Amino acid sequence: MEYKIIGEPMPVVECQLNPGESMITERGSMCWMSPNMQMATGAGGIGKAFGRMFSGESMFQNTYTAQGGPGMIAFASSFPGSIRVFDITPDRPIVVQKAGFLASEQGVDLSIFFQKKAGAGFFGGEGFIMQKLSGQGTAFIEIDGYAVEYELAAGQQMIVDTGNLAMCDATCSIDIQTVKGVKNVLFGGEGLFNTVVTGPGRVVLQTMPVSGFAASLAPFFNTGN
Repeated sequence: MEYKIIGEPMPVVECQLNPGESMITERGSMCWMSPNMQMATGAGGIGKAFGRMFSGESMFQNTYTAQGGPGMIAFASSFPGSIRVFDITPDRPIVVQKAGFLASEQGVDLSIFFQKKAGAGFFGGEGFIMQKLSGQGTAFIEIDGYAVEYELAAGQQMIVDTGNLAMCDATCSIDIQTVKGVKNVLFGGEGLFNTVVTGPGRVVLQTMPVSGFAASLAPFFNTGN
């Protein structure tokens, strides 16, 4: 499989497949394809289906396979931002924000990722459940806004505002930290909690999470009549 990412701020990834190669997507994000791409929808088992649902995706997967020759298929981002590419291997799974998965090769498995610490899930900004991508293959992830990547050493920490954590290696740990000081909480405009990511591993942050975008527009839709 070969690919290219086209366009900003609403990017699309165009994938060129060899005969018999397949791509999967969880959210029906296919936007165009060659006529010989055959679509098949399946749940992949009840356990996996409910796992995908709780992690923010559909219970069903769409699999697109090139039949009778090379094929082309394109998947578009659902929000202005970036599409990042990750090579998933059995020894290097990744964790992504809820509903961050766009598409992947068929060897990649999407499952629930539970935070090791319950507090991080309930207050960390993206809910108790995130998505874990494991297996083998190339995966495409949606990033809200611009993506900034860091490599954390063992024990090195990054404090992240709510919703700005897009992806991290599964070797990282995620916790929460209360904003100190009553004035800071009441008047600082940064909320009550921050997310703390501890290395080792990669961390990808996003500059404009959907939640932050919605919050910035909320005053214009709640003016009353």
